[in-house]
Amino acid sequence: MDDLTDLGIRDTAESWPVVSSAELARGAMVRLRKDMVRMPGGEVVGRDVLEHPGAVAVLALDAAERVLMIRQYRHPVGRLLWEIPAGLRDIAGEPLRATAERELLEEAGYRAAEWRVLTDSFSSPGISTERIRIFLARGLAWVPESERSYVPEHEEAHLELSWVPLEQAAARIFAGDLHNGVTALGILSAYAARKDGFAALREPDAPER
Repeated sequence: MDDLTDLGIRDTAESWPVVSSAELARGAMVRLRKDMVRMPGGEVVGRDVLEHPGAVAVLALDAAERVLMIRQYRHPVGRLLWEIPAGLRDIAGEPLRATAERELLEEAGYRAAEWRVLTDSFSSPGISTERIRIFLARGLAWVPESERSYVPEHEEAHLELSWVPLEQAAARIFAGDLHNGVTALGILSAYAARKDGFAALREPDAPER
């Protein structure tokens, strides 16, 4: 296989000039602003930007190569979605692996002994700054509810958990039965990465590029 790095297939940082910026709305976790951006050639156009703190997600895989999935109500789309555990980067300075460990325990009740990075992505770069790191977690151990300090509430109080063979999870994506984008990326990344025993995956504390 060709080395894609040699072909220049790598995202790079870039910033076109912002002539002005104005806040349009602010929520509990996000802020919407409009930037007036100068295009190459001089034209200035408006671009809406949703500022988002970012998130992590966890593709938890057991010894039988089954994916740990949770079913959660998502109000904006009016659906109950099967997803992998995920959560916001809402604690300043918290390492991403620690955030992932916390979400896996809070949403699914598991700890993992082995961690790797599956992928880093922008969920909707045309409008949002949200950046997501998806981890692969293995060596799973169930934590009894009596040993957990977190009490789920709201949507998380009604989660349903299931173990799905990795091949079946991938097939459900192709069939159009699973719609969460982060979940699809995590499942398909794991499906591809296991061909070499996940040897190509980065260490859990690898920097985001």
